[in-house]
Amino acid sequence: MRIKWFIITGIITTLLLWAFYDRRVLLMALIQLQSDGAPPPLNDAPQEGGATEWFDDYFTIELLAPDTYAIGEPRYHQSNYNYLIVGTQRAVLFDAGPGVRNIKPVVDSLTDLPITFVPSHFHYDHIGANLDFEHIAVVNLPYIRKRAPDNQLALTDSEHLGGSEGFTPPTWRVSEWLDVGATLDLGGRALSVLHTPGHTTDSISLWDAERNILFAGDYLYPGYLYAFLPNSNMGDYLQTAESLVSIVTQEVSIYGAHRAAPPGAPRLSFNDLSDLRRGLVRIREGSLPGEGLYPKVFVVTERLGVLAEPRWLQDWDR
Repeated sequence: MRIKWFIITGIITTLLLWAFYDRRVLLMALIQLQSDGAPPPLNDAPQEGGATEWFDDYFTIELLAPDTYAIGEPRYHQSNYNYLIVGTQRAVLFDAGPGVRNIKPVVDSLTDLPITFVPSHFHYDHIGANLDFEHIAVVNLPYIRKRAPDNQLALTDSEHLGGSEGFTPPTWRVSEWLDVGATLDLGGRALSVLHTPGHTTDSISLWDAERNILFAGDYLYPGYLYAFLPNSNMGDYLQTAESLVSIVTQEVSIYGAHRAAPPGAPRLSFNDLSDLRRGLVRIREGSLPGEGLYPKVFVVTERLGVLAEPRWLQDWDR
């Protein structure tokens, strides 16, 4: 009888922890326990369009606009895309992939200017494993800045999430703090720093108003958007969509950090952003049904979907 009661108590305790205490962190811990602690084998090289060139047998390069390059990793299982944005005085590398291969030689082949590395957020597949860039710029959010009084920023496991593939959270020396809404001056080219939480609380996007390009990181890309991870928030996702719709133009080209299928960089439009906003409203209202148990799969359009928690666990209070 005591054993039976112990089992019942354990199940109830586990369910309560799952529902109300860092359930997403617990989920990530379970995923890491089931992994072998190494990145999956590389995919076969896909067929790319004529606008894409292979740098080696791993990276691809695509010229999106003058002095604007998409650096793809189509053989990595998440099909990451990183963006090199070049001015006359310096260049920004927006995201650096997981670090399965060093992206620095690719960047060096495209520009001789000083490089500023800017992460869209802190997940392991965007920050490189062993970065050797001297200049790192991070969004200046109070809770992040408070952790780095001497400009030494140590990422946490719940921000990084790299344990399942054998990556450990780094400690960075932050060279530059980017205020939300500030202009990142590259010399003859200006990028607006937009706080775009939803996927994570620290997510940012870069808006090139002159060229009508939004570099969206993991906030928006073709395929299923992850809104159930630690630091994800559905209310933030909707609020950011509403904000972006009021900032960008209807002719905007939106480049995300992952693609669903080849060829070329993952490009979306203003209509896709509007579809996401409407889809999030429907999820909040309960009029868009989800499939599966956890995470729920919400199909917004044939190009977009959202992976989120069940409705009773979703947080919309932002």
